[in-house]
Amino acid sequence: MSELASVASGAPKVTHVIARQVIVDFKRKVFGYELFDRSVAHHLHTAASDAELLFNALSHSEYQEMLTLKPLFVNCTHESLAGGHLELINPERVVLEIPALNGDHIEDIEDRRHVLEDLRGRGFRLAFKHGVLGAPYASWLSLASFIKIDMTMVKPGELAQLIAATADRSRAQLIAEKVEGAEQFQSLLDAGVKLFQGYWFEKPVEMKMQIIRPSQANIIQLINLVRQQASTAEIEDVLKKDPTMSFNLLRFINSSGFGLSREITSFRHAVMILGLKKLFRWAVLLMTTSPSDVTGPVVANAAVVRGRLMELLASELLPPDECDNAFVTGVFSLLDQMLGIPLDEALKSISLPEVVVEALVHRAGKLAPFLELTEACESANDEAFAKAANALLLSNQQVNWAHLQALAWTDAMTA
Repeated sequence: MSELASVASGAPKVTHVIARQVIVDFKRKVFGYELFDRSVAHHLHTAASDAELLFNALSHSEYQEMLTLKPLFVNCTHESLAGGHLELINPERVVLEIPALNGDHIEDIEDRRHVLEDLRGRGFRLAFKHGVLGAPYASWLSLASFIKIDMTMVKPGELAQLIAATADRSRAQLIAEKVEGAEQFQSLLDAGVKLFQGYWFEKPVEMKMQIIRPSQANIIQLINLVRQQASTAEIEDVLKKDPTMSFNLLRFINSSGFGLSREITSFRHAVMILGLKKLFRWAVLLMTTSPSDVTGPVVANAAVVRGRLMELLASELLPPDECDNAFVTGVFSLLDQMLGIPLDEALKSISLPEVVVEALVHRAGKLAPFLELTEACESANDEAFAKAANALLLSNQQVNWAHLQALAWTDAMTA
């Protein structure tokens, strides 16, 4: 790890700020920590920023001792709950804080319950605000491990009712948050509350971490190899070629969030432990959370959408091997924007099938029409869209369905 750290020290970096606030028990001993993303304004949090918070906290933190082995409470948007990033972490280490839904519509609440049940089945603990004690959320209460009472929102005389309702309707532990003084702490103790959070115990502690950026080209080459189910030796060669990427991988797999009992120092061992599915998710997430200085994460996400859309469109007409090449073509079609250099120059550093190069550089070959249609899907040019779809004998319904599937898949992989 130390050799990798020294090699990666010269790589491009950005600073990400995460705040950590303690949650204590009735003896004022540390029970866990809540994490806050200080790099994004609270009202601007999205599924992508949720993923980036966990990814950075668990794999990039230079202060792992500050996180220790205590549970980490992480606020989530509902859009992020189906994200592939949750498959990369040890569920025993993380408590997902789930917000109420806008409008409190019963049908929406019931639809969301299935997602929450799946998360519980995978081992995640769920925390809710005390608003879930209301009648519309009755079906969620059996899934709650924690219910957080915001003391600034509790009216005089209401606390006893909330405590009783929690005990009657769930098996959740109560956490009183925003506790502001000794007298309030004692009254909560007397009422039977056992877990607490607030400025009186500790103000949020900021952790500034350096995010080391690997080469986008090498990340995409890794994605390509994993999708082809390449050998461990081939994947190891790519990792060795980019010290910053291998540094990120070893730091992630040895993080407290992954939950291993001993340190992994071998690339080969890391790849074998992760497996191809998790390695693919890690690489895609790394690409979308480590954009180059030239572009933001929007371009990286668009590249993944293109890849998946081309793959789905090709699956209607081409054999499986060509569908893999279609995915690679779509992802690589924005490589020039991600790297800030001409596409033909960017492709020199990567070995690609001839059919992919033909489509990207010469706009020729069997994959070129699929790339043209994929680009047309992103434009507002109805004439270009119709022409590209007709050339492949695909209906508007087929193309639109594939596009929606590609968007949903990308959200799940990178959110």
